[in-house]
Amino acid sequence: MTQKSLTQALRNLERDGLVSRTVYPTIPPRVEYALTDLGNEAEALTTAIADWSKANADRVHAARGAYDARTGQA
Repeated sequence: MTQKSLTQALRNLERDGLVSRTVYPTIPPRVEYALTDLGNEAEALTTAIADWSKANADRVHAARGAYDARTGQA
């Protein structure tokens, strides 16, 4: 990820209310990002999806294999 794309992603998250941005008037300037309450709610959801994905990975791979065998894909 480039600095430019990271900055854009953080600005989008800030715009959406998922992160807050604090600028400290130091030299060099320091910027700190933190999850907002909304961001913490979203984190809980993404963690749940990640947990589900890990728990069901074998079933997903089996379904892919069955589909590929049925359709002749590899």
